[in-house]
Amino acid sequence: MSTFRPKLAEVSSQWQNRDGRPVLVLQNALGLSDSAISLPPELALLPALCDGSRDVGALRASLLLRAGVRISEELLSHILQQMDEALLFEGERLAEARAEALRRYLAAEGRPPASAGSAYPADAASAASMLERLLEESARQSEPPLLPAPAEALRGILSPHIDYARGGTVYAGTWRLAAPALRQAELVVILGTDHRGSDGTLTLTRQSYRTPWGILPSDRPAVERLAARLGEDAVLAHELHHAVEHSVELAVVWLHYMALREAGGSGVRLSILPILCGSLDAVIEGRGSLEQYPQVHVLGEELRAMAAERRVLLVAAADLAHMGPAFGGYPVGFVERAVCRAADEVLLRAVCAGDAAGFLEHIVREGNRRNVCGVTPIYLMLAVLGLAQGVTTGYQLCPADEGNTSIVSIAGALLW
Repeated sequence: MSTFRPKLAEVSSQWQNRDGRPVLVLQNALGLSDSAISLPPELALLPALCDGSRDVGALRASLLLRAGVRISEELLSHILQQMDEALLFEGERLAEARAEALRRYLAAEGRPPASAGSAYPADAASAASMLERLLEESARQSEPPLLPAPAEALRGILSPHIDYARGGTVYAGTWRLAAPALRQAELVVILGTDHRGSDGTLTLTRQSYRTPWGILPSDRPAVERLAARLGEDAVLAHELHHAVEHSVELAVVWLHYMALREAGGSGVRLSILPILCGSLDAVIEGRGSLEQYPQVHVLGEELRAMAAERRVLLVAAADLAHMGPAFGGYPVGFVERAVCRAADEVLLRAVCAGDAAGFLEHIVREGNRRNVCGVTPIYLMLAVLGLAQGVTTGYQLCPADEGNTSIVSIAGALLW
């Protein structure tokens, strides 16, 4: 173990209370292991120190110098071994598990729904009943906005990716109005937030998505076209993210159901192109410009070309602000909620004008202090559409902790 230099892999982490004491719970972010590791607060720095450059001795020294923590080599070695067995470190063990998971994912008859049974029912009848109930609730709660053009001519949709329990009526109000466009659409491009992605990543998949009503086919020619242009190694390196990411899935469920509803049982002819989008951190943090992301420019160029060839509908599966202790911030009160609403109104005005540059400029200006997690999907959709006419279809501040001191803001919008 003395020569072992652990390098942290894709890991999900969250603070939990165990017997009245906080612990940092770590788990493989792709769900490749059922094991979870709990670290006490004094060892919370350990994962960040595991960057592949330090052996056990160097990690002990760093913990002492940076956190004042003394730990025996034997105990630290034991903890690192447990973390390795839980697939938290890069290496042969994780590579084999990742390869096997990808093989199973690609061999399956459609991507197995990761959120079925939790965010929505797995069986078709129950799922349909849930969505119909949300459609009815949405219709009762608000009058639909005046549309600037026929719904059939719709070009873009902003749809949330929060769970249906909290954001269901915003989903419903959006997809009810968008439904007529699904009769004409040949290809629906779904740009989802990749919560496991990194700066500038764009991730495709050759797998089709499965919903409670069957398989909604991915457009393989479009996937291969983009892979050839963007580089297969780049856009398929993290294909397994699709297996666990909920952002695209929660939009696909609504898309599939509403398309079937509009078709009246005659079958759905459209195909989808799911794309998971990483961040634009270099721009947002003032460390660079969009010129650092040539892949984003190329993707926009290709999607515009596809839209010129056939009827394409763009969907940005994106939430807005994430504020409060649940996201590392201060408790959110009345004033903070009002500030959040005002800032979101500015963003939504840019969205409804198809103003990609203005949207991104507002994010950069505020340093994304509100943790808008849908920046890249929304920016890409707007950049592809260009100038647009749009309307918002719903807006909501959703609770994000038990004390209602954290919030997630969501919105729906339609663009022509």
